[in-house]
Amino acid sequence: MANHTDSPQLIVLPERELKPLSIRAKAIVFADPASHAVLRFVEQIGPSQAPVLILGETGTGKELVARHIHHVSKRKGAFVAVNCSAISQQLAESELFGHEAGAFTGAQGRRAGYFEEAHEGTIFLDEIGDLPAALQAKLLRVLQEGEVTRVGATRGRPIDVRVVAATNVDLEQAVLAGNFRMDLFYRINIAPVRVPPLRERPQDILPLAEHFRAHYCAQLRRAQPMLSESAAQALLAYPWPGNIRELENVIHLALLVSNGNLIRVEHLKFSEALAGYARVEESATALPQDEIRSGVQRLFRAPGESLLRDIEELVVGEAFEHCRFSQVRTAALLGVTRNTMRTLLARYGLLHKPRAESSLED
Repeated sequence: MANHTDSPQLIVLPERELKPLSIRAKAIVFADPASHAVLRFVEQIGPSQAPVLILGETGTGKELVARHIHHVSKRKGAFVAVNCSAISQQLAESELFGHEAGAFTGAQGRRAGYFEEAHEGTIFLDEIGDLPAALQAKLLRVLQEGEVTRVGATRGRPIDVRVVAATNVDLEQAVLAGNFRMDLFYRINIAPVRVPPLRERPQDILPLAEHFRAHYCAQLRRAQPMLSESAAQALLAYPWPGNIRELENVIHLALLVSNGNLIRVEHLKFSEALAGYARVEESATALPQDEIRSGVQRLFRAPGESLLRDIEELVVGEAFEHCRFSQVRTAALLGVTRNTMRTLLARYGLLHKPRAESSLED
């Protein structure tokens, strides 16, 4: 439930520089502009003592971001990671805050809790939304008073701990539902960091795939097979509902089932059911601009000879059809003059659409 390993090594790649990476578990890849933006923000808030709330889907690398925040902070104490959803309900208070000898049945000696172990360092409370209500109140007191009281003790102990929390649930909705304390939410939400899902940072996908390929090839003691172009395109097109963790599993299995020196599409085992669910969820919440941006990014990877012209023709044609072939309404929709609209329609051979479907003002 808790670990004290060192901070991760950050691997920051310039855009378009895709190279195999060799460090796993303590490495986090930043190649996509969206990831670079997260890194810049993290390194701005890292040196402060402000509590941080990391938001993101399961498998996006929230703990690695937390470790980097600790590393940047230069705090001399330990980094202690605690999975709040895995703490025993009966022993949760003792595990977090410690206990005195005889405090309860089985407490034969005194024990320091995770907060004391993280003194002058950072405690990472993963899945903080799963913390029971009684412990939420005690955690709030620790943050307000700067001291912990062991179970069975009569006095508190001063504590200097920076709290970094993480969740994959909407804590604001949890507050509204009465499942999370509002005062605790505002106490830990001073510096929120959103870690984008892998589908929103596509330029991280191939560097991560190369990283996992190198790691598991070393583990399996085999030569590294190349990733075929079709396999790379399949990795880029998949929505990754399980994020980095799922990508790691896909690459691991591909290495186990591929025999030659090439990883092909058939070696990649995707979860189509979960992928379909992710696409539905994303389409329900995504802004149209985000969907267009994602499509344009895919076009950039295989642009053809006249990308800008192709996109312009698509926009003009769809807008003209949407406006039932009315030049006036299409010009208004796109924010251009009637003369410009006619020029664009002529350029793409759209002026002679069936007049039966055109408006009389044309």
